[in-house]
Amino acid sequence: MSAKRIVSMCPIEELLVLIGGRWKPVILWWLMSTEKPFRFKILRQSMPRISQKVLTQQLRELERDGLVKREMFPEMPVRVEYSLTAFGRKLRPVLEELDSWAREYLL
Repeated sequence: MSAKRIVSMCPIEELLVLIGGRWKPVILWWLMSTEKPFRFKILRQSMPRISQKVLTQQLRELERDGLVKREMFPEMPVRVEYSLTAFGRKLRPVLEELDSWAREYLL
C-alpha cells in the first residue's frame, strides 16, 4: 500500500488517503466508464483542465495503491494503457453515490 498510509481508526480517513484530492475520483470515474482501457492521451483529452504532470502523478499514485493497472506494450511508439484493477472496480458504488449526490445538490 501507499507510503502515505497512516494508522487510523477511521475508515473514511483511510479511503481518502487512497482516493482523496481533486483528480483521483475523476480519473477513476473515467476509467470505470468503459470496460476498455484508456490510453494516456485519451484520458488527458477527457479531462482538459488537468495538466499532463498532475495526471501522470495521480495515475502513478493510483497504480501504487492498487486501484489502477498500467500496461505497457512493446511497440514503436510505446503504447501504454490504463484500466481499473479488481480492487479499483470495487469503488464503483462509492463513486456512483458521489455522482448522484453532486447531480442533486450541486448542479
